[in-house]
Amino acid sequence: MTSTAHDITSPAPPRLEEVSDGVFAYLQPDGTWWINNTGFLVGERGVVSVDACSTVRRTRAYLDAIRRVTPRPVRTLINTHHHGDHTFGNFLFEGATIVAHEGTRDGVLAWGQPFDEPFWTKVDWGDVTLEPPFLTYTEGVTVWVDDLRCEVQHTGTPGHTTNDSIVWVPERRLLFCGDLLFNGGTPFLLQGSIAGAVDVLTQVLKPLDAATIVPGHGPVSGPELIDDVLGYLRFVQATAREGKAAGLSPLEAAREVSLGDYEGLKDKERIVGNLHRAYAELAGTEPGGQLDAVAALRDMVAYNDGQPLTCLA
Repeated sequence: MTSTAHDITSPAPPRLEEVSDGVFAYLQPDGTWWINNTGFLVGERGVVSVDACSTVRRTRAYLDAIRRVTPRPVRTLINTHHHGDHTFGNFLFEGATIVAHEGTRDGVLAWGQPFDEPFWTKVDWGDVTLEPPFLTYTEGVTVWVDDLRCEVQHTGTPGHTTNDSIVWVPERRLLFCGDLLFNGGTPFLLQGSIAGAVDVLTQVLKPLDAATIVPGHGPVSGPELIDDVLGYLRFVQATAREGKAAGLSPLEAAREVSLGDYEGLKDKERIVGNLHRAYAELAGTEPGGQLDAVAALRDMVAYNDGQPLTCLA
């Protein structure tokens, strides 16, 4: 089943794709800054949603898409991590139990209200009310959609963030992985860990042997996407080692390196933020440890010829 939401046209209308019987991916082109994927599973008594959207307008369009499939209410909302493109719209899921890792709740509250300038171009967020998860876990929880088992699992180590969770549907070999994987966009690990993400992809995601993967951004994929992202992460690590040995800053190393196979990925300025994280790890910072995110974002803007990063949300 495929349908289109016509109330969002920039950069392109979202698309609803049935990835398994009664399971849908809601794909938002072009998957760049603050434009994420979500998804939902339809049961006899209600709907389970995986993530919200970044703006009021986009989240309402997503809820409209659910209503076009079923009149049943969204009873459960799972957040895969704390970033606002997956959580700012939480408050619009009236009556739903919002479930996430305990660090996701902390992250939502720590981030606070949406902001854009000076780092991103202006965004019409709408009148957002922060609504952090209120049912939290440390390792994982099982959610049932009728008799379909959905395993919600914290990945155990920082990757994209410190609080990433996956939603694994073993009977369907179907994985919602949040932003642990980007398809067609540059991965971003400023608030997580490069080394940790390598571990998560090799030790958690690959052994699942998923047939269908719904990434946090970009088209639905198969398991080959894991190796694609691993290649990029190892490229970042190699660039960091070489740049640090040469006495270059993360920004200088990003300007010097050829992106090669990764030149075509969207939001390529993320190489700078990723190098900030990789440099910190080379210096002994633990995975997910604090670093100067503002300095990294400023360097990303500098890499972008001094212009705010483009956001079309």
